[in-house]
Amino acid sequence: MVVRKKKQKKVEQGGGILPFEGDAWTYAILKRNSYLFVSFAVGKRTKETCKKMMKTFAHRVRLPTPSEPLEIYSDGNDDYTTTFLEYYPKRCLKYGQLIKIKKKGRLVEKLKRTVFGDVDHKDIETTDIENFNGILRGRNGRLVRKTKCYSKEKPKLERSIELLQFYWNLMWELKDKKTPAMLENLVNRRWLWDDFFKFRLSIVN
Repeated sequence: MVVRKKKQKKVEQGGGILPFEGDAWTYAILKRNSYLFVSFAVGKRTKETCKKMMKTFAHRVRLPTPSEPLEIYSDGNDDYTTTFLEYYPKRCLKYGQLIKIKKKGRLVEKLKRTVFGDVDHKDIETTDIENFNGILRGRNGRLVRKTKCYSKEKPKLERSIELLQFYWNLMWELKDKKTPAMLENLVNRRWLWDDFFKFRLSIVN
């Protein structure tokens, strides 16, 4: 697993009169190798937003054991460190952080550190989620920086990411013409938009 947060287009703090306006970050979890977009949360850069993402994640991922621990790699945000322990025992986690040191906007050093478990530092990488952040911006206009199309309200941003999450996991073909959900054996074929609308209707009815 890889965990990382992504900055949304900045809105002036306090500029909106509604509680869902203002600065927002998108926290996201991506499964390494299959690229399954597991969960996300939109909100302030706080532990509460991190917990919201992890609550969804914990409902969707098997309970790890000491013999089969959950492997997680992220940047140096310490909110992850405390939040993970609220959902999983430390003995069931392998968690490493990649901390990038920048000077004048240029990367000068990458520091890798073990937080929990027996982690091989060669495995501590965030390349997949960083690439996926670019994919999210490229396919969701509400995440594009320095344009007028960025989201003005949090609920609308959340709905747009949920739609992209469905499309990415169930419809976008990656390896051997398989979607991330197929690579994870969650479905046996690529879904179509017709499947999406029928699925929604089945919930409503």
